[in-house]
Amino acid sequence: MSNTIYPCLWFDGKAKEAAEFYCSVFKNSRITQENPMVVRFELDGIQFMGLNGGPQFTFSEAVSYVVECADQQEIDYYWDKLTADGGQESMCGWLKDKYGFSWQIVPEILGRLMSDPEKGQRVMQAFMKMKKFDIQTLLDA
Repeated sequence: MSNTIYPCLWFDGKAKEAAEFYCSVFKNSRITQENPMVVRFELDGIQFMGLNGGPQFTFSEAVSYVVECADQQEIDYYWDKLTADGGQESMCGWLKDKYGFSWQIVPEILGRLMSDPEKGQRVMQAFMKMKKFDIQTLLDA
């Protein structure tokens, strides 16, 4: 396929503000193009488009982005940055940022831990009680 596929995020007049915020959170990120209607940006090499579409539509948890983290320090960093200034914590590593967009901040090892035939169920029970993931608690489950 010769076409590039990337998400378009609908904002109520805050596409550039949101793009600047996301670029400040994720390494190797930049705004690549902008006009009054559309802002194109990259987050660590992944292309996005922000659209100043108006108040008709809002985000829901039906779509979220997953950020796999190597360690607790990364989890803490992304959790703190994305919940700042009006973001909301949810359960099981989910949160909404200040624009209402949903993110899942998860440890890279989660899939492996859940696949372990002896520990998988205990790991799932442990993280079902968490908001922000605690890697050590998962390892100890």
